Amino acid sequence: MFVSLLRVLYWAHMNLAYRMRPVSLSEFIGQHHLVGEGKMLARMIAEKHLSSIILWGPPGSGKTTLAYILANETGATLYALSGVESGKAQLHEIIEEAKKEEKKQVILFIDEIHRWNKAQQDALLPHVESGLITLIGATTENPSFEVNSALLSRSKVFVLQPLSEEDLSILIHRALTDTKRGLGTYKKTLTDDARELLIRLSGGDARIMLNGLEMAVTQFKEKKITPEQIQEVFQTKSAGLYDKKADEHYNIISAFIKSLRGSSVDGALYYLARMLENGEDPKFIARRMIIFASEDIGMADRGALIQANEAFEAVMKIGMPEAQLTLAHVVVYLALAKKSRGVVNALACAKQAVYELPNEPIPLHLRNAPTKLMKELGYAKDYTWSDSYVGPKEKELSFLPEKLKQKKFWTGE
Repeated sequence: MFVSLLRVLYWAHMNLAYRMRPVSLSEFIGQHHLVGEGKMLARMIAEKHLSSIILWGPPGSGKTTLAYILANETGATLYALSGVESGKAQLHEIIEEAKKEEKKQVILFIDEIHRWNKAQQDALLPHVESGLITLIGATTENPSFEVNSALLSRSKVFVLQPLSEEDLSILIHRALTDTKRGLGTYKKTLTDDARELLIRLSGGDARIMLNGLEMAVTQFKEKKITPEQIQEVFQTKSAGLYDKKADEHYNIISAFIKSLRGSSVDGALYYLARMLENGEDPKFIARRMIIFASEDIGMADRGALIQANEAFEAVMKIGMPEAQLTLAHVVVYLALAKKSRGVVNALACAKQAVYELPNEPIPLHLRNAPTKLMKELGYAKDYTWSDSYVGPKEKELSFLPEKLKQKKFWTGE
């Protein structure tokens, strides 16, 4: 009785997202492209045998939950490690335990596997290769960059999508009506606007959404939760998946630059606002605009680089939030400016020439001649400059080395 009471008390103190975590595939919400009838993970479960897999997806999309369900549904022995807190010592302990298993498949789940360094991943590799361990790795980062290629080649990568609005609405309904694990005993509801705001401010992360819902239900007395209460819980007007070191950071800046390149003012302003509202460093944005002005506009609009530099100066001088107007001003200018890759192409051609002929002698007429001997050897011969002309006296002489004198890098476009 005492042990049972402890379990009840422990369960009661766990947050809603943990309590509502599905324990079977029938309870799992979302990722129909992976767990729907006839899909790959569903087939693995039906066959009661898993291959090593990497689950790649945004926070709150169900990676950890799915890993536990897969182990449970296939009857495997599951060991779990955190990529943040664990290392090779814990791995070796699990390996020794796995050797004792005679019949059951042994699954090692590593949450945030991208946090493991190369040495840790290398230590795991031979045991995955031998089949002693079946790996389930979970990551929010692109595994192409964060997981060793050898380990990645022995695993199948499954991409999890952000939960849809419909999926999240189902989770909200379950949480509000479940009297054992959820909030059903409170007998509360949400207005449609509150539900929409809760989903939006959670950024598609089920954990954030459920924990925000729990706070709204438990902290306010009213039976119907309003948008104002949801707003108070989140204490912000913006939300979304945005980590300055994660994929979405690069996805958004890529979309921003491509919008500028495609002369989409609306697209560029939207991604600018999205970055700023999610706390991106405005200096980072301004630096990328300077690069864009040279790379994609170049000589087509010589004022673009000046404008971009001035935007950076404004950010440095006046800071946020005022500098956002200057950034928006220059974003519109860059988006509307005529585009040219002429400078980029010319530089690329020049680099290619250097690569192909890296040590071509500098023409004598272009060399300095500070000594008598150098002059006698022909250094600086036939080179002149005046108010009207600068260059070789003989017009057929080139500014380029002999083997490159017919090359044209700049086309004027």
